[in-house]
Amino acid sequence: MKLRRIARFHGLKRPRVRQTWNKYNLYNLARMKIPYTVHKTFFQQKWAAKALTRGYHGEHIKERKWERMFSRRLISAVDMDPAYLAKHDGSELASGRGSGATPTPKAERKGRGEKKAAITPYMQMIYAPMERRLDQAVFRALFASSARQARQFCVHGAVKVNGVKMKYPGYLLNPGDLFQVDIEKVMYATGMKKESITESSTKEPAEEAEEAASEPAAAKKIDAAADEAAKHNETAKHHDKMKSLKQLRKQAENALKAASSDLSAKRKIALRAMMKDVKTTWAKVAGPGSNPQGPEQIAEQLTKLLSELDITPAPDKFKDAPKEEQPEIGAKEAAEVEQSGGLQTKAERAILKRLIQEALENPHDPSKPYATPWQPRPYMSAFAFIPRYLEVNQNICGAVYLRHPVARQGLAEVPTPFPSTVNQLAFNWYLRRG
Repeated sequence: MKLRRIARFHGLKRPRVRQTWNKYNLYNLARMKIPYTVHKTFFQQKWAAKALTRGYHGEHIKERKWERMFSRRLISAVDMDPAYLAKHDGSELASGRGSGATPTPKAERKGRGEKKAAITPYMQMIYAPMERRLDQAVFRALFASSARQARQFCVHGAVKVNGVKMKYPGYLLNPGDLFQVDIEKVMYATGMKKESITESSTKEPAEEAEEAASEPAAAKKIDAAADEAAKHNETAKHHDKMKSLKQLRKQAENALKAASSDLSAKRKIALRAMMKDVKTTWAKVAGPGSNPQGPEQIAEQLTKLLSELDITPAPDKFKDAPKEEQPEIGAKEAAEVEQSGGLQTKAERAILKRLIQEALENPHDPSKPYATPWQPRPYMSAFAFIPRYLEVNQNICGAVYLRHPVARQGLAEVPTPFPSTVNQLAFNWYLRRG
């Protein structure tokens, strides 16, 4: 028995636009062309338009089910101009033939500078009934990266409607319904993909070699000074302190090397890992009851620890050095460094405080199924829009279905990548079946 060949979901030879944030779908969307249908019959034109639009709007829904949902009634709304309503009472609309009133000529309206009224795109509302589906609303609210993933969230019980778990993706929302998605599911769907074990294992040796090659001479001197101090220390407490500070040296040096500018993602990760070790080290050094809680206390205690490592160079150390090796430190910054006893300047402490705040709000957690610290997934910006009929709160991963989508002058609230001519042909196809 010969099985049917399964077509690729994101084909590049015969591109189909889908409801997904996939990079291949973005490429197909950028090079999408309307099919040339002049030489085809009217039936063939309707069939091609129906196949093209159904590949995007609810391709995971069976055709029979969509035919039952289809409605030839296209909802629209008329925008009323407040200035016009204040000036007229509506009687001028009733005047016309038989009353002696003559309409304003087109040339006269053009001379006044009146703009032509925009056309209401009714044909773009053909798939408006599909926007009521729960899985479709979850995808439109940016809680899932594709319509199929939104359907999976519903089936797995990660979506609630008005506080009740809803496992049916075809549930039709009513105006005023509140739906919420599990926060971890949303973070996983919209966040960057976590690297596999094989990728991380191949990257680690190269990164370690790069760090070893780029280690400055000052860092080696700090290692030597820390080793000598650890050998001559007699008390066990001082020995543990220097040992912990030695472990923090590499992380502190790499994280604070570019403290005066915005750090990269790798340096932020290094700073977050360093902060985790700083908390435990400070508990050993300063004793119980002094564990930092807020970003200000963490920044103050971190600068004290880093001053013992002598990472921030004092201006006196570069008096005898050549001009090329001397750091660019102004008089005001040098005075701040001397006043703080060799610690960082005020600007550097503010930057450090901001980075610590970011580390506390978006921590590194290897147990999560997505990459941490959380970052939005690539190619998301092209699809990051929310329709007007949804009110979304990203903090609680919930949204309210305000009303059914409508068509206005020059605007249709149903997102679609196809022009009205294609949707009109598709509407005519379903018109005799709806």
